[in-house]
Amino acid sequence: MIDCPKCKGKCSVIVDYKECENCGGTGYVDSFDVGSHFKGVNSNARAKFDLSADQDIPCEICNGKGQIKVFEDCDYCNGKGRVNVCRRCGKRINTKYDHCKDCYDKIKEEKMNKENEVQRRLNEEKEVYVLDPLCEMSDMDKDCLYKGKITRVEKYGAFVTLNNNVWGLMRCNTSNYNVGDEVITRITSIKSRERKIDMAPAKVNNYKIKKLTKSINRTLIEELENKMGKLVRIDGEVLQVQQTSGPTIFTITDETGVTAVAAFDEAGVRAYPDVDVGDVIEVIGDVNQHDGKTQIENQSLTKLEGHEEEKLKILIDEALNKRAEPEDVDFLVKSDVLNRLKPKMREAAQKIRRAILDGRSILVRHHADADGICAGVAMEKALIPLIEEVNPNNDAQYYYFKRSPSKAPFYELEDVVKDLSFALEDQERHGQKLPLIVLLDNGSTEEDITALMQAKIYDIEIVVIDHHFPGELITKEEKDGEIIGGTVEVDEYVDTHVNPYLVGGDSQLTAGALATEVAHIINPDVKDLIIHLPAIAALGDHAESGEVYQYIELAEKKGFNKEGLAIIAECVDFEAYFLRFMNGRGIMDTILAVDNIDKHEKMVNALYKEYQKRVNTQLKAALPNIEKMQFDNGIYFNIMDVEKYAHKFTFPAPGKTCGFVHDKIVKEIGEDKPIVTLGHGPDFGVIRATDAVNEQFGFSVNTIVDNLAERIPSAGIDGGGHECAGSIKYVEGLGEEVLSEFTNEVKSMNKL
Repeated sequence: MIDCPKCKGKCSVIVDYKECENCGGTGYVDSFDVGSHFKGVNSNARAKFDLSADQDIPCEICNGKGQIKVFEDCDYCNGKGRVNVCRRCGKRINTKYDHCKDCYDKIKEEKMNKENEVQRRLNEEKEVYVLDPLCEMSDMDKDCLYKGKITRVEKYGAFVTLNNNVWGLMRCNTSNYNVGDEVITRITSIKSRERKIDMAPAKVNNYKIKKLTKSINRTLIEELENKMGKLVRIDGEVLQVQQTSGPTIFTITDETGVTAVAAFDEAGVRAYPDVDVGDVIEVIGDVNQHDGKTQIENQSLTKLEGHEEEKLKILIDEALNKRAEPEDVDFLVKSDVLNRLKPKMREAAQKIRRAILDGRSILVRHHADADGICAGVAMEKALIPLIEEVNPNNDAQYYYFKRSPSKAPFYELEDVVKDLSFALEDQERHGQKLPLIVLLDNGSTEEDITALMQAKIYDIEIVVIDHHFPGELITKEEKDGEIIGGTVEVDEYVDTHVNPYLVGGDSQLTAGALATEVAHIINPDVKDLIIHLPAIAALGDHAESGEVYQYIELAEKKGFNKEGLAIIAECVDFEAYFLRFMNGRGIMDTILAVDNIDKHEKMVNALYKEYQKRVNTQLKAALPNIEKMQFDNGIYFNIMDVEKYAHKFTFPAPGKTCGFVHDKIVKEIGEDKPIVTLGHGPDFGVIRATDAVNEQFGFSVNTIVDNLAERIPSAGIDGGGHECAGSIKYVEGLGEEVLSEFTNEVKSMNKL
């Protein structure tokens, strides 16, 4: 209600004027003598006034105006003096309302929108902080939401504890609160000087809990040694989670290194079960030492998510890629093939170094012969020092590196099943990442594909360093008439493939040499230790090339002669037969003179003596039973049944026996002659040939095996290898037909 705008709240308005009846319209009613009112006043005072004139008296009714006003009740307010108007727009409305209809509708809409906004805010997911034990008042922010527990209730409010260091008064009606209740509060005031915090209850329907950690500047892992005994904060990615009988050990990495974090809830009970391998975490704790290694005793551990997680992962990934980049070192020998392979070899080295930095275990699979074992040992000697340097675990070389020989010259299903089984078990039991598989002296051929496909189902990264014939190039890149790169069928299933055939080379550059060169790129510090291994590998594989002669020269500079290197290769093959699926790390180190040097000569002498004895025994049984012939095309063909005319279950095995028989015949006839030797059993055949057969007739074990498989599909033929050394498998019932066709294949060859 407001005063009537027409009558100004007086209830009536002037409608006319009429003559004043009291004064007759004159405005005055009488006159009086002024002088009579000055009796008793002295003459000086009287002189100041005109006392001779009469003065008129104004009419009291009209106040001297001669007219009086005529009033009527105000028709705008009906004589009430006040009217009802809309409180918002001022428009006159009915007395029982406060607002006009338009304003009422607008107010109603605004109220509804406000209620919806309030409800939206209530339903909107809010961040509610839970303080870790280290947080103090200085870590708090005004207007943020915190979760705490009521520890005391008074008439004027409830005391809420957020952690052992921070508590405050929540001013509210306390009738609905009890000691022990968990509440969400909003910080309304932080009085740092008085050490007081004021809070208010916060109504939140939808929220997520976020752990607030102590505000400490980040420390890089490489700086921990200088922070011994101090409280630090590190941010990194979890590489491994290992539960001990006491604490839970988290192995984490940042862009500078790897360290262990010990977190304890209860003895043998998994701490922070929501944190797993691959998560990004923030850790606050004290730096100390455990078993001579730097370790952090955890006080607070928080899992980072969203932008923080993504940002740190990118930072770590870029830094580790840079650290994984190998040095630009020269090859041990001069070789055009190696130069063309260099990009692939550096790529292999980078992937292996990155796996070490990622905390992935490395599984090395290699053929169980001198070439494969030299390759495996060279890689082992290069990687273990880096693994121990990067990883804080004292048993790091056993957790993060495994070397396993394979009897077959390819990655067969029996091997991959074991590898996957152990890898998945380690992931489940020890919290390890899936490994990087490095295949040496196998992995390139069609026979490897089935096993590789199975490993790839689990997204396991695979690096292959091999010299077996991988099949015809599917694509190739040439420069100045030379092949500088190509792809083969197996490349679809491996991440990096190093093979001389991909750049126009051949098998004479052995896997042992290639792996040693890659090992040297990975860790140049092991150069002097492994420099003689390529020569042993080449002589063990009967390889001949310009690179081989250079590798032998390098070994001779280290004190080995060619004959001695060949003996070492033979001793490696001999010991590998008895080791079977064991890597024989200590024994092979001694034989190869990469460790236990003082025992090397005695070990080689003892093994070689027994080696010669067993070979001679086997040859005495085999040589008289060789069927020798020379075909019209000039090829010398030798065939024998190693199942019948050789000792079983002893060294040398059928493949080696065939090799010894072949070498014996070659010595008699001459290396420049085209000679093929076939040792067979009921369902297998082992083939050896001189380089002359390949050079003069284009002889290739792989080609013959493919031809026979196409010609006799019911025999289930499989196999392959190098051009002049390989094997073939078939169904026993069709063995005679397969051997006959093989013989005819050799017999029908024409000179190139």
